Amino acid sequence: MHSVRRRPSAFHYALGTMCCALGIVAMYAPSGDAQQMRPLTAGVYSAAQAARGEVLYADGCASCHGVEFEGTIGPPLAGELFLSNNSALPLAAVVNRIQQTMPFNLPGSLSMEQAIDLTAYILQGGAFPAGQAALGEADLATIAFPVTAAVAPAVAADRGSLPPPEGNLAELMRGIAFPNANIIFNLQIRNPDDEPRIDVAQPFDYRQWGTTIYPGWRAVDQAAIALTETAVLYLTPGRKCQNGRIAPVERDDWKQAVADMIAVSQEAHRASKARDFDAFIDISEKLNESCDSCHRVYRDTGGVEGGIGGDRCR
Repeated sequence: MHSVRRRPSAFHYALGTMCCALGIVAMYAPSGDAQQMRPLTAGVYSAAQAARGEVLYADGCASCHGVEFEGTIGPPLAGELFLSNNSALPLAAVVNRIQQTMPFNLPGSLSMEQAIDLTAYILQGGAFPAGQAALGEADLATIAFPVTAAVAPAVAADRGSLPPPEGNLAELMRGIAFPNANIIFNLQIRNPDDEPRIDVAQPFDYRQWGTTIYPGWRAVDQAAIALTETAVLYLTPGRKCQNGRIAPVERDDWKQAVADMIAVSQEAHRASKARDFDAFIDISEKLNESCDSCHRVYRDTGGVEGGIGGDRCR
């Protein structure tokens, strides 16, 4: 795999798969002087905005997020968990997520004004008071959520509790890392915003149908999550390489490769949630290097890709 710095001349193909191997997430980091950020308790929206947002919410949001913002099939939009997930973030984090990714079945169909109205209604439901002035787009980066403690601490993965491996290392990579990495690499030449509608051919084709259910940026979201969540599986004790050797999961360079994979996959998830197409030039470069750092040591030795490779995984 080779780095691509310009669109659309070429792009990474994850040949031979990847190496051995986040409610609302933190898509935007607060910027500027924290003392200049206005709190949500300062009356940052108007009652009229909240009223318009209530109509929109009932029509397109309540079925997933609950009439009382309690969350049903979607996450809660009020309460401790919601505030914890958005602790200290600018209001832009919520407004942009609504405008770019909601409603789930029609992402990007809301205008910025509608997203701001919905946010005003959500703030009203969270007992943040209305003010005299309407909330404007220019205000979003200057208003911050309160600092809130995390609901639960992160729990380190216990590799001893992982189930026994079903497939060998190459099979795991080809099944999960290869297709999902290629979704991310493909952003070097194709913007998900421009993805055309795909009609399902007859006779019915389940794979083609699947691309119509989670198209565009949703496929990128899910690819980044898949890479992040499954990286720990490359550390499963007893996992074998394709040649039958036990994968050296206790080696420091192997562990570092997994850690690098997790880090770049999390970065990809943040950029995807922000719908930041331009960020994926650098992310693809980092993902490519994460793969190659492991491939150079453990895959690209002792045989061609697809072969047994007796010297691999030593």
